[in-house]
Amino acid sequence: MPPRKRVRPNATTMKMVGAMVAAARIAKNLTQKQLGELVRLDAETIASIEQGRRALMPNVAELMDLHLGLPKLLTVAAHEMPAIDATPPWAEEYMDLEANAIALSWFDNQVVPGLLQTENYARAVFRCRVPAHPEAEIEALTARRIARQGILRRSTPPTLSFVIWEAALRDRIGGDDIYAAQLRHLRACADLPDVSLQVMPLGRTSHAALDGPFILLETPDYRHVGYTETQRGSQLVTDPDEVSIMARKYAMLRTQALNTEQTRGLLGRLLGET
Repeated sequence: MPPRKRVRPNATTMKMVGAMVAAARIAKNLTQKQLGELVRLDAETIASIEQGRRALMPNVAELMDLHLGLPKLLTVAAHEMPAIDATPPWAEEYMDLEANAIALSWFDNQVVPGLLQTENYARAVFRCRVPAHPEAEIEALTARRIARQGILRRSTPPTLSFVIWEAALRDRIGGDDIYAAQLRHLRACADLPDVSLQVMPLGRTSHAALDGPFILLETPDYRHVGYTETQRGSQLVTDPDEVSIMARKYAMLRTQALNTEQTRGLLGRLLGET
């Protein structure tokens, strides 16, 4: 099950909980690497938790309690941290997984997927929010989104597959100039060797993902994880049964969508080139 909904914890409490993790680990005579192997994290992540730079996720806390012989001490601490920030910590965990993913499959039906957005389009998307973001926050969110696109420029990029509902390509978010630039960017991304871009066309009589957008990713240690977002929250999906259902949905979506060549043709028509 995903962690229950909560907001980002107070930094002082993060340091206190991190110190508890370190003390319990040392008492068991474990290195950070050894503890990481037990809870499926790398040594650097364990170090970040112990130093209070990264929130201890409830699902990780449960594993630590089990392997460190603690009576749900860390689990309670992870759930009860005081809140100061509305960003769900598991959304941050997803972004960490995304940055290191070896494969990623993404379906979106509202907007162009974040990894494929131009800076101006991303800024326009954030400006659509109700209630409105302050301008400084829009700029910070835009910069963060564009920074995530660094995975496209990795020396060994992940294998990326995107299926986008055609409606998202017809909405002129930000105005005509931003819209045209976004379409040109999508067409360029479609030519990248590690990217597969497909459009789910309008007018279909069947659709495998009417429940909404979702993302599947594969980690460097070959774990499969899902991620979904709703109006007021987000959810990291790790249960194998649920991830399997999402994978089957995505496989069906790819058969229902236009193929990559047809998608290039549609982008050209939307740009008025044919």
